[in-house]
Amino acid sequence: MNIPAELKYTKDHEWIKIDGDIATIGITDFAQSELGDIVYVEIETVGETLAQEEVFGTVEAVKTVSDLFMPVSGQILELNAGIEGEPESVNHDPYGKGWMIKVKITDASQLAGLLSADAYKTLIGH
Repeated sequence: MNIPAELKYTKDHEWIKIDGDIATIGITDFAQSELGDIVYVEIETVGETLAQEEVFGTVEAVKTVSDLFMPVSGQILELNAGIEGEPESVNHDPYGKGWMIKVKITDASQLAGLLSADAYKTLIGH
């Protein structure tokens, strides 16, 4: 199970990489393995400002559809266009080619409430 130490995590299995006031967000290796083969990612919130824990999109796998939740409040700046044509990249490379959105963080204080890699490993029992 790949859980990079430099990232932060949510209890809902999203990861977040911080670069100044810009965050890159996706789902964790654990989440993609639980979902199974991902066949579609739907994100229609680009340009919107959403609050922490609001739904920013959905991931559709062969056996289920799962909501995607904002780890922090912010404005969605960009969607990874690569996952529209290649949703399976979320399965193969969830922290690289499978990233989902970039967000301009509007409340940096929320970062303190996110999970460290170790805390996330405890959450998922690894």
